[in-house]
Amino acid sequence: MSHLQTIYIAGPMTGLPECNYPAFHEAARRLRLLGYEVLNPAENPPPPCKSWRGYMRLAISQLIQCDAIVFLHGWELSAGANIERDLAHKLAMPCMTLDTIGPRSRRHEAQTEIAGLEVQ
Repeated sequence: MSHLQTIYIAGPMTGLPECNYPAFHEAARRLRLLGYEVLNPAENPPPPCKSWRGYMRLAISQLIQCDAIVFLHGWELSAGANIERDLAHKLAMPCMTLDTIGPRSRRHEAQTEIAGLEVQ
């Protein structure tokens, strides 16, 4: 999956200690070390309304910018992560778990950089 560049992290938050932010931050760290750009909803500022709906609106606006979605343990029990999964499927985005994604290909990066150069 070397074409993937930006990955969204989905998983359970509501009702978990610290809203499960430590797991989101660790996943983001690991994905960044593999060379991916990461959009992590745990890094969002609280929405002005501070409601679940407000958080989901921020999350969905991030998700639609990504090439793929990675799910954290327990996502199946999360209403928000299930909404994100359904949207990702409708957008034909690859859906993975953190354990199934490998490093981003440097060859793809090099091809992208070369494609942007003008040859004279």
